[in-house]
Amino acid sequence: MSNSRENWSSGLGFTLAAVGSAVGLGNMWRFSYMAAENGGAAFVVLYMLMTALVGLPVMLAELTLGRGSARSPIQALVHYGGPRWRPLGILFVLSGFLILAYYSVIAGWTLRYAVEALVTGFPANAGEYFDQVSTGLPALLWHLVFMAATIVVVSGGVNRGIERTALVLMPLLGVIVIGLAVYAATLEGASQGYAYYFKPDFREVLSFSVLKDAAGQAFFSLSLGMGAILTYASYLSRDHDLPREAVLIAVSDFGVALMAGLVVFPMIFAFGLQADVGASTIGALFITLPKAFASMGDVGVVVGALFFLALVVGGLTSAISLLEVVVATVMDGLGFERIRAAWVFGLLIALLGVPAALSLDVLGLMDQIAGTLFLILGGLAMALFVGFVMPDPLDEAAMGASGLRWFFLWRGLLRWVVPAVLGLVLVFACMDTWKAIFDVVESMQGAD
Repeated sequence: MSNSRENWSSGLGFTLAAVGSAVGLGNMWRFSYMAAENGGAAFVVLYMLMTALVGLPVMLAELTLGRGSARSPIQALVHYGGPRWRPLGILFVLSGFLILAYYSVIAGWTLRYAVEALVTGFPANAGEYFDQVSTGLPALLWHLVFMAATIVVVSGGVNRGIERTALVLMPLLGVIVIGLAVYAATLEGASQGYAYYFKPDFREVLSFSVLKDAAGQAFFSLSLGMGAILTYASYLSRDHDLPREAVLIAVSDFGVALMAGLVVFPMIFAFGLQADVGASTIGALFITLPKAFASMGDVGVVVGALFFLALVVGGLTSAISLLEVVVATVMDGLGFERIRAAWVFGLLIALLGVPAALSLDVLGLMDQIAGTLFLILGGLAMALFVGFVMPDPLDEAAMGASGLRWFFLWRGLLRWVVPAVLGLVLVFACMDTWKAIFDVVESMQGAD
């Protein structure tokens, strides 16, 4: 390991930063909605199963590859597999680049909602307000503000920037989400929200569609397939217990997602807005919930501001990890200083996000290509690389580990189970991506 390479100053700092990478805007609604629509408790059981069979093995693979190489994604893969694996590293970096470009736009919306909740409260017509702020110049300006905040943190380095931010923001996120869940439990009608969220329908366990959704959610929610966990692990010392870290990150990520549902659904049912809950993640976060907050009067201003602050925190910690993938690669490959790499490539990412800020159709297409298709490809290739190509991954993973070990299952899962599951999800992702491209083209032709 290079003596000049930065390192985490504490295990807690790494764990919170890695959890922050995994916990993002999707945790605050996507998991809750999918659970409610796919058999409640049945979906939760399948999600936990898929996390154990798919999410944890790939996470441990990224941790092992990152710590073992002490390099950013491209150089880590070349180090263990030779130049022919360079394209996979490029895919990781490209994924982080593209995802952050549109993710920052959505995070900018949350930042604006949090600020304006305290200044002007929530508008009576939430749908009309969202139409006004989600595209055009307002969306572009808040996108740039959020990107600037992300760049500033990453410019500070692993210790003074990323780690210090995680040590403050992740406990804050936990306190806010738990506090909001406790408040939501006091609302009249909360029990109906819990019933909707956890409605048991174990016939769904046998549903192929639900199994596919659970596998996809388990993989996406852990921030895998884009090199973020690999990059963070490259700053770890050899005495860290990687299997334990993988479990801590997965459990924490699941806990935040589960708790978010205990906030969202009681509020929606308490204010009679369940008819507004549809398949749109964006609609639920930025239209349905603001209606609930507006119905609560002065209390709703505080509750709503805290909710969107939690979204901002989750969005920022995830954005930091995405930018760090790019910055670490540029530092290792091109020899840039950190500050220069963060600002130059952060601004390039911000520029790439302009079309997403101006068009929801473009944003959705970027999400489907980079946030779904690329991540599955990256995770599938990562499993095959560590499972078949990387020499002695078991020895590297075992270094610093103690207690109960599941290494004897790990490589078998990477070689056979993970490729089978992700290969299946990839087929559907390709179909959905093709449909998304067709819809955008059709929309543009209709506009003409």
